[in-house]
Amino acid sequence: MGAPTDVQIGNPAFADEQKRLISATVGGMRVVCAYFPNGQAVGSDKYDYKLRWIDALIEWLGPQIAAAAQPGNPSNRFALLGDFNIAPTAEDVHDPVAWEGQVLCSAPERERFQRLVASGLVDSFRQFTQRERSFSWWDYRQLGFRRNAGLRIDHILVDTATAARLTACLI
Repeated sequence: MGAPTDVQIGNPAFADEQKRLISATVGGMRVVCAYFPNGQAVGSDKYDYKLRWIDALIEWLGPQIAAAAQPGNPSNRFALLGDFNIAPTAEDVHDPVAWEGQVLCSAPERERFQRLVASGLVDSFRQFTQRERSFSWWDYRQLGFRRNAGLRIDHILVDTATAARLTACLI
């Protein structure tokens, strides 16, 4: 597969001490691993930071995703993965009514997730039939795992050519 190339720590389009992502090209695939900000609470400074962080990510990744979409260029595959701290749909939440409009499930966060997908990416998990109530995070303080009271906030988004080659995606 070879050694990673084009290693990038952090997003050059967003000044951030936290360095919430690392990316590299490995075996012809650009892999971006990100830990999206949590946002704390809708309307807070941390929530505003989260939205600005995602906007800058979308801006920075746009040309990379577009390059992966070029026909006849199989060496430019692309994957964005990690803890997005966003449950994109009601299906990704154990109690959609309770979480509606809350951080991780707010309309602005979900809209940004959809912008990432619309930029040329595919939610690999949703390419396959999944068992109901498939989550990637549970609140340990409320025994969420035992009750399967969770959220799907961890994601793998890939370019369309890579999505066509997938055979499974499970939690």
